[in-house]
Amino acid sequence: MSQSKPVVVSKKMLIPFILVTSLFALWGFANAVTDPMVQAFKKVLELSNSQAAWVQMAFYGGYFCMALPAAMFMRKYSYKVGILIGLALYATGALLFYPAAQSESFMFFCLGLYILTFGLAFLETAANPYVLAMGAKETATQRLNLAQAFNPVGLIAGLFVAQQFVLKNLQSDDITDFSALDEASKVLIKTSDLLVIRNPYVILGLVLIGVFVLFIVSKMPQSKDEGGMPKIGDTFAALAKNKKYVLGVLAQILYVGAQIMCWTYIYQYAEAIGMDSVTAGYYQMAAFVIFTIGRAVGTYMLRFMSSGKLLMYFALLAIVFVLGTIFIKGITGLYSLVGVSFCMSLMFPTIYGIALGDLTEEQSKVGSAGLIMAIVGGALMPKLQGMIIDAGGNGVADTQIMGVSEVNFSFILPLLCFVYIAWYGLRVFKKHEATHDVLHTV
Repeated sequence: MSQSKPVVVSKKMLIPFILVTSLFALWGFANAVTDPMVQAFKKVLELSNSQAAWVQMAFYGGYFCMALPAAMFMRKYSYKVGILIGLALYATGALLFYPAAQSESFMFFCLGLYILTFGLAFLETAANPYVLAMGAKETATQRLNLAQAFNPVGLIAGLFVAQQFVLKNLQSDDITDFSALDEASKVLIKTSDLLVIRNPYVILGLVLIGVFVLFIVSKMPQSKDEGGMPKIGDTFAALAKNKKYVLGVLAQILYVGAQIMCWTYIYQYAEAIGMDSVTAGYYQMAAFVIFTIGRAVGTYMLRFMSSGKLLMYFALLAIVFVLGTIFIKGITGLYSLVGVSFCMSLMFPTIYGIALGDLTEEQSKVGSAGLIMAIVGGALMPKLQGMIIDAGGNGVADTQIMGVSEVNFSFILPLLCFVYIAWYGLRVFKKHEATHDVLHTV
């Protein structure tokens, strides 16, 4: 007789699991509300595409700088303390948008985003391995996919706020040639629009203070390593020798880069076919809804298919959609770009679960930092894509490359990312899962 399958989340862990899962929605909100800000700052402050990409450099660069210190902190202290520090930094960065709007400094806004993502680095470094540890190893990847299913809820809420309360209220977005205005008119519109950008972040900061208090008064279980803590050098050495982990970190860098490129530059892609930012926002909303559906479908399919094989299939489908985005012009190309989100939905938690699947708890704490630092792909790759889009000037369709506009061609970067991810999924399946080294029960 076959053994009964372990439950994904036990009754004992249900309340802590729900609390930690709420964090996935919170950082999803921050991601979604920030993506449209690239286009908003570009218009309000008259920036080029590559200059406006500093928003993403600041946002995702904060992850890279703080993930390892967060992991070092959590080697000594509990996941709960790490979550509290993360919430405090998240709130501080969001509230810094108030003085940033008063100073009207683009770099001050970037500083607020940088500190905000210090907090997100703490939250993600704590929450992801914490969820993996909240039950049987056999259901760890499925459990993380379940928790990550609430990330799109935050994404949709963040985009709704950005679209309805920011993009719709930007005076600069209603002006065809903002640069042609006289200086006095520009100053008035700039001041008004920066206040519009400020408001959702300040409100978010106040909400985070309430969540901080909720975690303080809640009891959270904390597992302990037996036999003392190994030397950090030994942990790094063990991780460096684990090819599945090392290649997984690279897969995560490329995945996050691809995700942010496909979501950030949906506005520039729409602009190239004559669509305004508010209408483009509806397409990004559709992408997030499809992403949510894909996450649910992927989590269900993990019950019947190994992680590596499913990751490979989703990446191959993403390649097809990106090719459509590049070579199909007009609204159909935009549909293809939206469709990529279904394929991306499974990737982050599945790569995460695969990479950490056979590590000890101590290795997982440090290894988690590497996977969170991999979010730096979201800082570097959009910057490269912005430089491609600027090849013919500050517009999005100033020149053609290989018979398509530069904004279409720029999606060759996410295409290359998905090729590697498909290879990684195939390698994991062949070298680990096909030989019964599975990460979950199928």
